[in-house]
Amino acid sequence: MMKATMTSKLSSIRQGTVALLALLLVTGSFAYSTAVKAHQIKAAITTVLFNPRTENIEVMHRFNLHDAEHAVKVLFDKNADIMDDEKTQQAFADYVGHHFALLNSEDTSLALEQVGFEVDGKHFWVYQETAQPPALEGLKIRHDALRDLWPSQVNTINVEGNGPLKTLTFTDNVTLLEVGFNSDHH
Repeated sequence: MMKATMTSKLSSIRQGTVALLALLLVTGSFAYSTAVKAHQIKAAITTVLFNPRTENIEVMHRFNLHDAEHAVKVLFDKNADIMDDEKTQQAFADYVGHHFALLNSEDTSLALEQVGFEVDGKHFWVYQETAQPPALEGLKIRHDALRDLWPSQVNTINVEGNGPLKTLTFTDNVTLLEVGFNSDHH
């Protein structure tokens, strides 16, 4: 009788252990899946700042360093190193410059000059600027950096210093967005 009870208890313990392992596997898979999906969000933030002190339009692009690391390996070379190689950093900054444009209301491109780039913590920054045109009713902006690699890439732009803050978001197939300015603020 004792042997039957022991076998029954062992069987129950085994079933409980199997159920617990199955639950841990499912929960672990869900957590892993969620973490992977959360990390797969590709996004960049750009600030277009009308600086009254310099009378320039200053552009500051901030990319997640992790995304930039993956991008340079696809764009340039599988051994590209954006962390420590200045040539790779310059190449990525040039790539960003070719995939970003400011146009006036007549669709004339404003000549942006690259003024620098840097690795800062978990971000890679690219800096550009151009002189503010004397009369600017609005801007048309193109920002496709990394969207050729990852169609889900979201590029958000904050336009500051010329009236109220304006935010533009490039998602899906959006290639050109526009902001208007009230002439009283320029």
